[in-house]
Amino acid sequence: MTQHLTLHTRTTDAGTVMQLTGELDHHTTPQVRDTLPGLVLRPGQQLVIDLQGITFCDSTGITALIAARNHALAADATIVLAAVPERLARIFRMVGLDQVFPTHPTAQDAEDAWEAGSG
Repeated sequence: MTQHLTLHTRTTDAGTVMQLTGELDHHTTPQVRDTLPGLVLRPGQQLVIDLQGITFCDSTGITALIAARNHALAADATIVLAAVPERLARIFRMVGLDQVFPTHPTAQDAEDAWEAGSG
């Protein structure tokens, strides 16, 4: 039985935080992809994707994260992942995506790092 995905966004001075909870798979990734065009990012801001609540992620979920990265880069913004579950972090290391996605322990840590770097 597929668990649904809950997606919440909030805007901060640093940019947008997208919090995902549930399963990120071929059934739920359209929700993420459909949200991306509505995210407003200014140059220099960052898109934080908080993965703390992710219980499962398949290859289509990883593809959705890459689409989010492309959206951020198109806006001259950056992307960071927060609270990446260890099982997903391991896959990222295996395929080299740990070199593509900066990570932080929490979304707040990502926001704090942006503020420290912007001053």
